[in-house]
Amino acid sequence: MYPQPIEDSTPARRLGYRAALYTAMVLWMTPLIAIFMTAARSQGDLLAGNYWGWPTQFALVDNFREVFATSPMAGFFVNSVIVTVVTVVLVLVLSTMAAVGLAKYRFPGRTALFAMFIAGNFVPYQILMIPVRDLVVHLGLYNSVWALILFHTAFQVGFATLFLRNFIAGLPEELFEAARIEGASEFQILRLIIIPLVRPALAGLAVLVFTFVWNDYFWALVLVQSDAAKPLTLGLAGLKGEWLTAWNLISAGALFAALPPVVLFFFMQKHFVAGLTAGAVRG
Repeated sequence: MYPQPIEDSTPARRLGYRAALYTAMVLWMTPLIAIFMTAARSQGDLLAGNYWGWPTQFALVDNFREVFATSPMAGFFVNSVIVTVVTVVLVLVLSTMAAVGLAKYRFPGRTALFAMFIAGNFVPYQILMIPVRDLVVHLGLYNSVWALILFHTAFQVGFATLFLRNFIAGLPEELFEAARIEGASEFQILRLIIIPLVRPALAGLAVLVFTFVWNDYFWALVLVQSDAAKPLTLGLAGLKGEWLTAWNLISAGALFAALPPVVLFFFMQKHFVAGLTAGAVRG
């Protein structure tokens, strides 16, 4: 009825499992290795067609230095940090309150509202490009970081609410009844009971939303035009030249852009895994 553990399989099956695992790892790592090797090459290597061979000169530090010297990469990084951090905070606050309301309070239209949160996650966001851009222009927020913050928050709250609602719905009602008998207000229940209990889920959600927003390119391309408000992903695209593209600089910038989500995941790894697996096993 249950799958047999790989440790209990035959030697041939274990060998096939290891071979498939290592093959998948190599295939998955190949683009990352290619980006790293390209970032370590000099422009002369690339012009000579040395794309996959061993670099004749390691220029990783020089490429990083040139990226920051020839483009406002530091400003792009600051914009990405502002947009991502503010969005994550707003999404966690709004989605937690919305999830509590949908999970623990009964009111007319609750099921329909929850269905709207679910349905919103299945709408292809590309079809919203023109109305969202027109709305941003109408609000006077076009070409600003606040346009990205506003619409990233709007688009992520639905997923975050759906994610948190299932965790909060599983909390025992006796906790809330006991707290109300003791005279706790609804916000005290939220702050002292719900948030501590769903902290692993909040940590996992923070990592997911951070990654989604940090790596966004589509909405940055639609809502931002000037360098003063460009995030890092859109700034990297600006490194492409009209006649010659310095792929070594773009690869170095891509490695720099990938560092914050990786660092965040390693710092939050324990809470992230706990948040994704909470409630998977019932005692």
